Amino acid sequence: MVEATLADGSVLEIEVHGDGPVVLLPVNPRPVEGAQAEAMRQWGADPALGRSLIDGLAGFRVAAFDYEGHVMAHPRPDSLTPDAVVADFLAVADTVQAPRFAYYGYSWLALAGLQLALRTDRLDGLAMGGFPPIDGPYREMLAVTRATHEMAVAGPSGTPQNAEKGDWDSVEVTMSTGQTRQFVTLYEALKGFDDHAARPACPRLCFAGSADRIEYGERWGGVTVDIVGPFENSRAELAERGWTVEVLDGLDHMTAMQAKAVLPVLRPWLEQLY
Repeated sequence: MVEATLADGSVLEIEVHGDGPVVLLPVNPRPVEGAQAEAMRQWGADPALGRSLIDGLAGFRVAAFDYEGHVMAHPRPDSLTPDAVVADFLAVADTVQAPRFAYYGYSWLALAGLQLALRTDRLDGLAMGGFPPIDGPYREMLAVTRATHEMAVAGPSGTPQNAEKGDWDSVEVTMSTGQTRQFVTLYEALKGFDDHAARPACPRLCFAGSADRIEYGERWGGVTVDIVGPFENSRAELAERGWTVEVLDGLDHMTAMQAKAVLPVLRPWLEQLY
């Protein structure tokens, strides 16, 4: 394990596994256990996702770091901007002595990867899962994060916490105001971002599940976060722009992030790069 000092002065732990071309992987390399693991399973998440991805990328030098967990433990209410996130990722690359590297991120860490690719020439390849490279739902995610922050400010509402998978109306916000505010800051900074004008120079892969579309009730801003729509509607344009595009049949946002779905797409693409 090595440690990187980030833009805010906090220290991020990085686990480096294997030999070969470097892949930056912002995932928790340590399996989650206990009650938290069970809660993750109820929502269709894999408590050992990071470890599964690391093991599945044998033959590469994987630098795995729990970036989401880190910013939740060290919130940046006013400074989690795209520039700061990119600076953090480059600090990780510098710490593991990787002048060049590939990057894979899922969901908001995928859009962070796009920002990375637009700000550095060190990327050998960018893989985005669970977020479209063009026509991304930035406005909708700003509405959801603002609503989440407002609920955190208001405090517990008495809503049942034993929510079933996909039942967002019965989810209780348990994050602190600092934790929720930082994601508002991130999406506010991306409010004017024109992803149609974004043209990263490196090879690129993007994928999403065919059922990746979430309708949020009024409590969450009353928006639909349609991840797969741009893949379906703009597939030809994405291909023309140089993206390798995959739509994973029958999978939603949670199931498309599982290692058994990701690795058959990601690993062959990485092998083609190198």
